[in-house]
Amino acid sequence: MVAKEKDVGPNDVEAAAVGFLAMREHSRFELRRKLGRQFHDSALVDTLLDDLEARNLLSDQRFAEQYIDQRSRKGFGPLRIRAELSERGIGKDLIVELLDESAFEWRESLFEAASRKFGDAPASDRRELARRSRFLQQRGFPTGLIGHYLDDNGL
Repeated sequence: MVAKEKDVGPNDVEAAAVGFLAMREHSRFELRRKLGRQFHDSALVDTLLDDLEARNLLSDQRFAEQYIDQRSRKGFGPLRIRAELSERGIGKDLIVELLDESAFEWRESLFEAASRKFGDAPASDRRELARRSRFLQQRGFPTGLIGHYLDDNGL
């Protein structure tokens, strides 16, 4: 139940925000959107978000680092992760910094995702190569890495 606008105070907004953050990290953009649905006083929401950032309870960098780690472990590539972070309000500079400097080995991730999906057997024909290529493109891997995989696992 959403409280009536006149009954809403800073403590109500903070309690909702901390509740969201207790479940998982959020970007500022995500948290603002969720709180905006519940509380229509945007100035109060923005003030609270500034306070949460000052107290280091809300951090776009921490959110992005965890998001990259989580999605890469699930077999998604840097292009898809970049797009998803952008949709979640993470700035381009931070995305570039974290994805380019990440210790994550994208080639290894691509080979693991392909192995989970297709096994270790090489492709039997060109149609199978195309299917594997489409899968890896949808996962967000760059075409250069996909080409290396197809060279190693092709006809």
